[in-house]
Amino acid sequence: MTTSRQDDNPHFYAGILTISDSGAIGERIDLSGRKISEMVETAGFKERLKDIIPDEVRIISEKLIDWSDGGEVDIILTSGGTGLGPRDVTPEATKNILEMEIPGIGEAMRIKTLDRTPFAILSRSTAGIRSGCLIVNLPGSPKGVEECLDVIMESLPHALEMIRGWKTHKEPN
Repeated sequence: MTTSRQDDNPHFYAGILTISDSGAIGERIDLSGRKISEMVETAGFKERLKDIIPDEVRIISEKLIDWSDGGEVDIILTSGGTGLGPRDVTPEATKNILEMEIPGIGEAMRIKTLDRTPFAILSRSTAGIRSGCLIVNLPGSPKGVEECLDVIMESLPHALEMIRGWKTHKEPN
């Protein structure tokens, strides 16, 4: 896994994967992926990989395996496919390839965003680790992406440091 060097201002490499049937064939502009890009850049992450793929378990799982095992990114943020529709299969595709699930990430996003929308409880977002890479499922809307990333963004560098075994994190104030 290619990672940033440990110094006073470490950065991590991100992959942004949008799961959307219409986006994959060019019928929809990827506003959610753009929102993730903006937010990770603001947080000091370096975007390294980005793609849009259809809502197919096999394709999603293969992409997650390729990116996490490939060593180019420390974190993969997915957008889309976390609802209750018949084509919403991102959590299943993600769980299929995880070595360790981190249920608290999805739980925190649902709990905190429930104050903003009663539909938050319908999200099936999950998160976990594969090959030292953190994978987090986010909703498919730009608003949902922003709200959920706001909840977890502060914890992500610490999670990535823990995954790496780094001991440089500072306790929150």
